[in-house]
Amino acid sequence: MELYTDTYYIQRIQAGDTACFACLLDKYSRPVHSLILKVVRNREDAEELAQDVFMKVFKNLSSFKEECSFSTWIYRIAYNTAVSETRKKKHEFLAIEESVINNVSEQEVTEALGRTDDSDRIQMLDTALAQLPPDERAIILLFYMKEKTIDEVATITGLTPSNIKVKLHRIRKKLFVVLKGMEEK
Repeated sequence: MELYTDTYYIQRIQAGDTACFACLLDKYSRPVHSLILKVVRNREDAEELAQDVFMKVFKNLSSFKEECSFSTWIYRIAYNTAVSETRKKKHEFLAIEESVINNVSEQEVTEALGRTDDSDRIQMLDTALAQLPPDERAIILLFYMKEKTIDEVATITGLTPSNIKVKLHRIRKKLFVVLKGMEEK
């Protein structure tokens, strides 16, 4: 059980007790690092970017206005940092034709992605995720792994909730197509 809330620590830090930042660092370092690692897919880069995120958080803590939760705010900084870094590196990502995505039924997607009962299937899903562009990978990770709501994912990414719903729908179909291709090999 958490001893104090994020708001308590933020108020203490803003009042000059910067040692309280260690409490926020302890609480959020693993989830932030995990999100960044899933986006950039390189441990050393993820460690460096996580440090950058916490430097930005500390430096900009005064701009946190509690319009969203602190976790959403910090995930937004982590998301933007990770996606910006991947854009600099100009990786090639899998392109799937619109007609292929549009021909996939939601039932097929639900059945295929719902089967995470064995480690081989989870490994295949991780490999499929790696083939997505970083912004799409981050949206999936935030919604399914970090269990953020549609509104929170929208706040983190700067997109509208309806845009997030559409993107989640399309990304799930992309993952289905990639998994189906992997199974056929």
